[in-house]
Amino acid sequence: MDTAKLKAFVGKQWDDAVIPTLIEYIKIPNKSPAFDPDWEKNGHMAKAVKLFEDWARERLPALPGSTLEVVQLEGRTPVILIDVPGTAKGASKETVLLYGHLDKQPEMAGWDEGLGPWTPVLKGDKLYGRGGADDGYAMFGSLTALMALEEQKIPHARCVILIEACEETGSPDLPYYVDHLSKKLGDPSLVVCLDSGCGNYDQLWLTTSLRGIAMGELNIRVLEEGVHSGDASGVVPSSFRILRELLSRIEDEENGKIRLPELYAQIPEHRIAQAKQAAKILGDDIHDKFPFAGKTEPLDDDLAELVLNRTWRPALAVTGMDGYPSPQNAGNVLLPFSTAKLSFRLPPTVNADDATKVLKKALEADPPQKASVEFKAEHGQDGWNAPELSEWLVKSISTASEEAFGRPVAFMGEGGSIPFMKMLGDKFPKTQFVVTGVLGPHSNAHGPNEFLHIPTGKKVTHAIARIVADHAENAGKS
Repeated sequence: MDTAKLKAFVGKQWDDAVIPTLIEYIKIPNKSPAFDPDWEKNGHMAKAVKLFEDWARERLPALPGSTLEVVQLEGRTPVILIDVPGTAKGASKETVLLYGHLDKQPEMAGWDEGLGPWTPVLKGDKLYGRGGADDGYAMFGSLTALMALEEQKIPHARCVILIEACEETGSPDLPYYVDHLSKKLGDPSLVVCLDSGCGNYDQLWLTTSLRGIAMGELNIRVLEEGVHSGDASGVVPSSFRILRELLSRIEDEENGKIRLPELYAQIPEHRIAQAKQAAKILGDDIHDKFPFAGKTEPLDDDLAELVLNRTWRPALAVTGMDGYPSPQNAGNVLLPFSTAKLSFRLPPTVNADDATKVLKKALEADPPQKASVEFKAEHGQDGWNAPELSEWLVKSISTASEEAFGRPVAFMGEGGSIPFMKMLGDKFPKTQFVVTGVLGPHSNAHGPNEFLHIPTGKKVTHAIARIVADHAENAGKS
């Protein structure tokens, strides 16, 4: 492989074709179904799918024999399936599955002046707007990597690109498509996922694990309606005080540590070693990437402990509240109820359903002042711990990082969830995984001012081309 030629090809494709299309994609408010229940009627999802489909079809002639289909089961979000025939000897026996998604998180407030979720803005090396980095670039990067191999006639196995449209909702439709398309997906020996993060923009980062999630609404009701606070306070218990007391059953308010032992898992020694190495590479960037207000400090001075906190330990975030007027509209009323949306991040190997049952029992048992308490749990998601890398893949990702970035590969777990990884890991236990992405410091996926770091997108594309080529050379090796 001519690496200089590969780099030039990828760079030109990104500049001429990928970035202009991502700009159009960012303009489309195709929010995931959880945030746009009328997604089908509104048509934004269909528009995004059509944009992706047209771009891909225009380039399929560069990959002879390739096919594309948009599949939509009744009542479910669509998927895009691209099948690129293998060119290596024995290619029919091997399949590489490349995954991404095109649905988006909602707008979120707080965007800087001149920026917005559906307003693409290019500033230097960054493309601002919702969805470019999470995860719109995945299909474009995957196809570009395969075209780069074809340009140099570098052999590769059969490759299947799968782009779903409900990942940000927890991928509820994906299991149905995995079953429906099982014959076309085959039994992949390598899965490439481009929906993850990177510790910095200086090297390739391989995601080693993903946390699971348990979530639901905790509702505390003490009155049928609000009453005068001067008349009732001291007689009627505050729903907020009860909420606070119940949360203290779950979380130590002094340090944020979860109190329930069932929500913890034994951290493997090699993951601890990788966390220490990641901390050494990143230094204070581990916490400096977050926009702390005032003099707020991180939860620990030990950087490796911070890495483990966000990858292998449970944590609670209260992500929403109901039952309270805004301060300017707050009268002297003792409020009838408090509702909090609770999001628990779980270690990769903790079962989400079991954790949800433990949480529900702890929150609802023996409520203070016998208040009406209910934890309405949602369907949780299990985390994922990557299987051990084969010898050829260790060598390949190391070479890919050096070629594309000029620095060694690095390893770190991620705090978020990608439901597809757990699903595939269970279905194909012998499969090798390359989970990586472009969501680095300050890229702020799901929040305001989200951006795609374009040089990293190009380099990740280069790295995937190298890994897919190496996979073909090592077909059948464990």
